[in-house]
Amino acid sequence: MATIDPVGALRGAFSGTVLLPGEPGYDEGRRVFNAMIDRRPAAIARCADAADVAAAVGAARENDLIVAVRCGGHSIAGLGTCDDGMLIDLSGLRTTSVDLAARTATAGGGVLWGEYDAATQEFGMHSPGGRVTTTGIGGFTTGGGYGWTSSKYGLACDSLVSAEVVLADGSIVRASERENPELFWGIRGGGGNFGVVTEFEFRLDALGPTVFAGLTLFPMERALETMRGWRDWADTVPDEVSTACAVMTAPPEPFVPPDLQGKPVFGVLAMYVGAPELGEEAMRPLRDLRPVVDLLAPMPYLDFQAIIDPIAPPGFRGYWRGEYMRELGDDAVDTFLSHAGGMAGRGAPMSQMVVFRIGQGVAKVPDEATAFSHRDARYLFHPISVWSDPSDDETRIAETRAFASAMRPFGTGASYLNFTAEGNRVRDAYGEEKYARLVALKDSYDPTNLFRLNQNIRPTHPAEPALA
Repeated sequence: MATIDPVGALRGAFSGTVLLPGEPGYDEGRRVFNAMIDRRPAAIARCADAADVAAAVGAARENDLIVAVRCGGHSIAGLGTCDDGMLIDLSGLRTTSVDLAARTATAGGGVLWGEYDAATQEFGMHSPGGRVTTTGIGGFTTGGGYGWTSSKYGLACDSLVSAEVVLADGSIVRASERENPELFWGIRGGGGNFGVVTEFEFRLDALGPTVFAGLTLFPMERALETMRGWRDWADTVPDEVSTACAVMTAPPEPFVPPDLQGKPVFGVLAMYVGAPELGEEAMRPLRDLRPVVDLLAPMPYLDFQAIIDPIAPPGFRGYWRGEYMRELGDDAVDTFLSHAGGMAGRGAPMSQMVVFRIGQGVAKVPDEATAFSHRDARYLFHPISVWSDPSDDETRIAETRAFASAMRPFGTGASYLNFTAEGNRVRDAYGEEKYARLVALKDSYDPTNLFRLNQNIRPTHPAEPALA
């Protein structure tokens, strides 16, 4: 444990709360989504505003403490906490305001997507956001941010209008197309490498409060024909159709036939990103695949945004991957299904082997417009392995990696960092030219690599040793 006095380092410049080991709230404050991560920071600085964040950054810098930044705590790699360092907790920055005249919403860096959606849906507006309501807007957006409405409106970072950022030197700046434009370019896909984003201003687009959306389920013996049919449909749908398929465990719910409950099934989720009365016809080809469970119907947008929540609770052990694919050929479908059923069954009830249809609205934004890259990918392979017994750690991680290796011949070689645990995939996420631009930006804004607990872009001459 660090020998400095973090409370003393912040005294007189902090209006939030500082939690130390052993104090009430400390263990809850250090806990993150993935139960495999068990780290003990020297202090948790629960900030109330950007000035608090600046004070915490300054205290960490002056006392040579590693910095972790926690928004929603969903990072699969557990990067929202640390050992022996300063955990900057943004949960006190939790307000969202809507400006209908400007068609924008401003949200604090600690806001969760469920909170943001609730605030904006009061006005029938939205921004592309996380598919699990407890996801923090911060890491999600700075990492790019695929949401259900990305098929039409692009990534979360594509809706970003401006941001308030606390830099490594403690200064507070605004980043937008007009102010600090290179920093603005970098935080849209470059993660938390350049500072702590304490406020996001998003563009709003009309949607809801009702959308046509839902879940369909198919027995595994029909998964091959169904996945190929889904792929053929997904390749031709308009941008308003957002969809993903997954092999999952059928829940013990009345709407599921008794003979399928508790068993692996092939599921398709879909939403029409537009007027709900147009959605039924757009989804007809999916219904033509003859699902045994068909829950497609008009529903509140907020309900569809929360549809995965029951199988994505915090407190379980997990390992994910996010691998891009330019297409989903028959060989890729065959390979996916040869692994997915067994893995979903062994990881029941919460493991899900997912393929998202992407591209569409994401691909319409020029690749050079943001740090986020690989917009030409049409699919995202996303195995989500979840378990509870620590003795299963090695087995579950190894089989997920083996699944990813089997799918590698069909991928682009690039990864989506929000879904990636390994730090050695960072260059793959950007390509050499864009990565060099990000290093130059890191040299300008964080040359000592104070902000290194992230999918790290190392500066040219970092002050600290490389993290393992």
